Amino acid sequence: MAQALVRFLANQYVERDGTEQRLFAGCFGIFGHGNVAGVGQALQQYADAMPYYQARNEQAMVHAASAYARQKNRLQTLACTASIGPGATNMVTGAALATINRLPVLLLPGDVFASRRPDPVLQQLEAPHDGTLSVNDCFGPVSRYFDRVVRPEQLIPTTLAAIRVLTNQAETGAVTLALPQDVQTEAYDYPGAFFEKRVWRVGRPRPETEMIERAAALVRGARRPIIVSGGGTIYSEATEALGRLAEQTGIPVAETQAGKGCMPYDHPLALGAVGATGTLAANRAARGADLVIGVGTRWSDFTTASKTAFQNPDVRFVNINIADFDAHKHAGLALVGDARATLEALGGALPDYEVEGKYREQSGRANGEWDREVERLYCLDHGPLPAQSEVIGAVNSFSDSEDVVVCAAGSMPGDLHKLWRTRDPKGYHVEYGYSTMGYEIAGGLGVKMADPSREVYVMCGDGSYLMMNSEIVTSVQEGYKLTIVLVDNSGFSSIGALSRSVGSDGFGTHYRYRKNGTIGLDSEEEPGETLPVDLATNAESLGARVLRARSVDGLRDALGEAKTVDRTVVIHIAVDRYAGVPDYESFWDVPVAEVSETESVVAARKLYAENRKAERRYLQEESRR
Repeated sequence: MAQALVRFLANQYVERDGTEQRLFAGCFGIFGHGNVAGVGQALQQYADAMPYYQARNEQAMVHAASAYARQKNRLQTLACTASIGPGATNMVTGAALATINRLPVLLLPGDVFASRRPDPVLQQLEAPHDGTLSVNDCFGPVSRYFDRVVRPEQLIPTTLAAIRVLTNQAETGAVTLALPQDVQTEAYDYPGAFFEKRVWRVGRPRPETEMIERAAALVRGARRPIIVSGGGTIYSEATEALGRLAEQTGIPVAETQAGKGCMPYDHPLALGAVGATGTLAANRAARGADLVIGVGTRWSDFTTASKTAFQNPDVRFVNINIADFDAHKHAGLALVGDARATLEALGGALPDYEVEGKYREQSGRANGEWDREVERLYCLDHGPLPAQSEVIGAVNSFSDSEDVVVCAAGSMPGDLHKLWRTRDPKGYHVEYGYSTMGYEIAGGLGVKMADPSREVYVMCGDGSYLMMNSEIVTSVQEGYKLTIVLVDNSGFSSIGALSRSVGSDGFGTHYRYRKNGTIGLDSEEEPGETLPVDLATNAESLGARVLRARSVDGLRDALGEAKTVDRTVVIHIAVDRYAGVPDYESFWDVPVAEVSETESVVAARKLYAENRKAERRYLQEESRR
């Protein structure tokens, strides 16, 4: 059965716009008793057809596969296999990330014996109330498709169902096929047609003409429209269509985290990031917008600033999305279809429409003003330790337009969303659907595997680095060079700032020795209290070339030296954990204790209650306009 599975996967292809490619570029795996004699043996037998990549952490290999799929615009991915037990459950976080971000990843965890002959086996969960239950049932809620193959012939229908979901742009996410270890090794006379080349077409469906006309009517009636572009714009390769529509109509464009890069940062209609981590340009335009055209966005709370971003009482939404589920959010007019095809159709329905000249000019001024603010934050000359914004500025200024920056968690994603000057649609790779600490290095590996021609810069805080640095070893082994900028702030800097904002004084966010029963608060910090942990030496022990930067100038020198190194480089630099980037008139709903004995919490609750007054429910349908 396992041999049949690998042969089947190796012959699955996708086609879009006449370009055909294999769906699976290989399989990550860590072997144990639950898969070594089944999937492991099959991968060895068919190594020419399905390359095997050795990982160091099961969660990390799923992250790498997700990053690979994202870089390939969801048209190609990697499979991941792990043994039953902790190996399998280690992949659950990765599965959640893939599903939340709508990224196709195939998971092949081993499972307990279907025959139940030797029960209970090593690492088996015994549930007195359910004999069919195993730890792999944890994958159910975080997978878009889940099945347990308890007979070898079941492989035929379940693999076809699995590939349908993986190649369906509206339904895609993690697909999990749990494989009992005995069934993996059983023989079955599979029909030859099962192993023939199969091509899955990824089309470009368009909404009904009537829906396009209704959307065009809404646009023509708007005075202050804005486009909010999400990841779906990039996945459907619709950035040129978006640019043409913006230039044709004068409608400015703001970007979500996944959509950053849809417009070059210096385009006069590019307002940059929107929402809780947004720019002044985008957030001010959003506040007064009377029509919001969402393209390929799922409208997360960061994008809407917890539903405070759009304050015009008459605001309406038009949602272009391949997923019906997302297209109907905010009571919007749902244009369910491919982003590129739909943008082209909408542009064709607006041949004579253009915003007022003053509104177009306002967008251009806002773009220029924001770029000057970015430059200010790049050049703070903060000391004695540099600010994180200066580190971002140094890396951005050094990198080429086709290079890729990778990040996922902490304060860095928000700062990058605001400050990174994007010049290429695939140059910005920040995972912020699940914002998973530890994704960064594994994600960087996946990006590099997807496109080895690009330099990959992984921006990683010390908290994320400590959670998962294992794939440095994989990058060295496979020859996929990463440049990892390890930003050391001696603790959880992002949550430290959030803690201060809710009145909790950075509690539980420092890396310090325990003293007087606690690890301290921001107000109790003393010089020299940080732990003697040398993360740079740790990275060196994993096979990376390590460079230590003592300043922003030193960072620039290190970036230049890293360019000459042929393996993964880690550049270590300490920053000031308190030198943050402003919020720029945005809000994120993080509830504060309603009653407290701490005065700072009481004050924070008062401010929180005031800010929440701006939250809205967007319920105004098109027909009520």
